[in-house]
Amino acid sequence: MQKPGSSFFILISVFFFWGFVAASNDILIPVFKEKLNLEQWQSQMISFAFYVAYTVGSLIYVLLSKANGSDILNKIGYKNGIALGLVISSIGTLLFYPAAQTASFGLMITGLFIVGLGFSLQQTAANPLAITIGDPKKGAQRLSMAGGINNVGTTIGPLIVSFAIFGSIAAGAKLDSIEAVKNPYLILGAAFIVVAIIFKFSSLPNKIEHKEAVATTANPERKSAMAYPQLVLGMIAIFLYVGVEVSTASNLPEFMRQHINTTTDQVAPYVSLFWASLMIGRWTGSVGAFDLSKGAKHMMRFLMPYLAFGVFLLVNKIANKDLTPFYLYAFVIIVMIIGDILSKGNPARQLLIFSLMGITALFVGMLADKMISVYAFISVGLFCSTLWPCIFTLAIAGLGKFTNQASSYLIMMIMGGGFISLLQGWLAGDNLLGIQWSYLVGVMCFAYLAFYGWKASVILKSQGIDYDNNNEVAH
Repeated sequence: MQKPGSSFFILISVFFFWGFVAASNDILIPVFKEKLNLEQWQSQMISFAFYVAYTVGSLIYVLLSKANGSDILNKIGYKNGIALGLVISSIGTLLFYPAAQTASFGLMITGLFIVGLGFSLQQTAANPLAITIGDPKKGAQRLSMAGGINNVGTTIGPLIVSFAIFGSIAAGAKLDSIEAVKNPYLILGAAFIVVAIIFKFSSLPNKIEHKEAVATTANPERKSAMAYPQLVLGMIAIFLYVGVEVSTASNLPEFMRQHINTTTDQVAPYVSLFWASLMIGRWTGSVGAFDLSKGAKHMMRFLMPYLAFGVFLLVNKIANKDLTPFYLYAFVIIVMIIGDILSKGNPARQLLIFSLMGITALFVGMLADKMISVYAFISVGLFCSTLWPCIFTLAIAGLGKFTNQASSYLIMMIMGGGFISLLQGWLAGDNLLGIQWSYLVGVMCFAYLAFYGWKASVILKSQGIDYDNNNEVAH
């Protein structure tokens, strides 16, 4: 089995792009809501179009595989699949030019949809590749490391896009013309092409070998990926996890506008902190992927989150943002560190603990007021931070030859980011729950994720996979 090295660091470059675009959508939402006079639920169509594209892309992948009689990704190769996905995404960015020129909301979300289609193929290949090119028992930690790079993109994305759109880093900068929206995305499209070429000629493997699980009476051989309960329940978990992550962030600008009178151009640092919170958690969760002594790992668990927090502060300092409101957030990070220590590297336990912490944060946000609510909602990013690698690792554990198929099914469920944010945006109406209490949607999502953390552990133990006992994990 190939150990993570230079190839792994090439691989995680695409994780950066996914984060950059996803977080930048949270800047587009209030911009288009204001300039095109959209309702809150209509503005959430930006998230809906982007994330539903993952489902459409995954369905296309499954149908093409069935028509071909074999897994398409195994045929074209992993790195080739990622390169092709980057080219597709670059085509989507081209639509930002006519969309901005004509102030067409329809063209804008169509462009984001095509970008998402490309990301779907990239994710189908990149996530299992990140888990399997090294020790499978450290797959969740390695995926957390990749997620940490993803969140470098989510941290700087809102700031760069905000600067590109408003043309100023000064507070109170106004948007003169919606045409400015096109600039960052055209540059991003060119970057997609460059990275696609790098992938094509990289040393990343085009093929990976999956170790087959041994069929027993307790764990009989199954005929399809959907016959594995950890996958079926994991698909629901991915849907709800992406949903609570995206909806919490995408509704934050409207919450701040209503409760602390924040203007559209002022929300970028807060959106950036939400996504930086995911980086903080994932950098912390990645410590287990390194071969360090026990003492060094304990030290790194405290050092890594604050290094990540320092990245956020540095980026915002360069952008000339006032850092004073953010220093107290250093104390909130301690709660996440405690949760990480209690999880002991077990993805199922971490999923349970962090989901319960997410529920707590949302209730604080709904019951408190002003800036306490803002920081409570932002801290949801900390508790979402390691849930993707936990869910993904648990869902594909022991699936062997069905791993690629399972990966495409999981990527399909990223559509939850669109549906859940749309649902919360609708419930946020003044005649329904209102923006503050609309976060009850996130509470329900976290409740299921806590359940999955417990249930997946039970299912996998029945199949001979126990992360506490360091049993061999077949992927």
